[in-house]
Amino acid sequence: MSKFDHDDGVSRRKVLECMTWVGTGVLWTVSGGVPHSLGIMGEAAAAEARGLTFLQISDSHVGFHLPPNPNALGTLEEAIAKVRAMPKKPAFMIHTGDISHLSLESQFDDADRIISQTRLDVHYVPGEHDFLDPDRKFYVDRYGRGTKGAGWYSFDANGVHFIGLVNVFNLKGGGMGDLGADQLAWLEDDLKGHSASTPIVVFAHIPLWTIYPEWGWGTDDSSQALSYLKRFGSVTVLNGHIHQIMQKVEGNVTFHTARSTAFPQPAPGTAPSPGPIKDFPADKLRTVLGIADVAFKQNEQRLAIIDTPLQA
Repeated sequence: MSKFDHDDGVSRRKVLECMTWVGTGVLWTVSGGVPHSLGIMGEAAAAEARGLTFLQISDSHVGFHLPPNPNALGTLEEAIAKVRAMPKKPAFMIHTGDISHLSLESQFDDADRIISQTRLDVHYVPGEHDFLDPDRKFYVDRYGRGTKGAGWYSFDANGVHFIGLVNVFNLKGGGMGDLGADQLAWLEDDLKGHSASTPIVVFAHIPLWTIYPEWGWGTDDSSQALSYLKRFGSVTVLNGHIHQIMQKVEGNVTFHTARSTAFPQPAPGTAPSPGPIKDFPADKLRTVLGIADVAFKQNEQRLAIIDTPLQA
């Protein structure tokens, strides 16, 4: 979820703060790329946040039913229940891909049935698991109306420009993501009409920074996309795909990957290959599944990301 407190009279500078909330919550700030712990933040403090809010969920994998989670639909329901219980209703939600596990219409139906219980507008981008049907049309027909190409688009909310990118339609060797020339040309043109002081939020499935190329955890042509964002003072990139929290601050750009609501994956290089951690302890599963809350306050130029597990 993301919060924007509007103050047109304050200039926007390259000051970024990021915080992670695990369980009861440890608050971290990152300024100039250096993290500093600010202490414990409880639910009461979180509930006091004001302004426009939005929520991120990712990697629901509806239809997955193997270890370590035989009921991915059930844990998605738990995540959505947390959204519904929030003291302040978000304005909208983004889903950063792998809605389904096998791109079956029934899986998309089940996901829609559960996610619609939030009664929020939802902005989707696809994961590679959403393009497994033979004609790769179920996702676009259902979620891609009014978008460009394989489903990329942008919109504005409270002075912030949001950009949904698709980097899973033409995967490169090893599973690396790819944006492609057409989407990159569109992105460059889309950004031309915005001043450098406009906060930018980019969201896509596969990370736009190279985390572990041996597992395809990166986007082959992301450097070109990021070059178009260099002139902006505040850029946030939200991704999924790797099913774990990783953060990076590089210049004006904050990168953040979200947990899955379905199953955890191993840390980069700690297993022979990526994929579900089959022997993950059942009683600990919900501590590594969850949702992400992103906060930006214009009057302080502050960006914050709060990751909330299904179980502390």
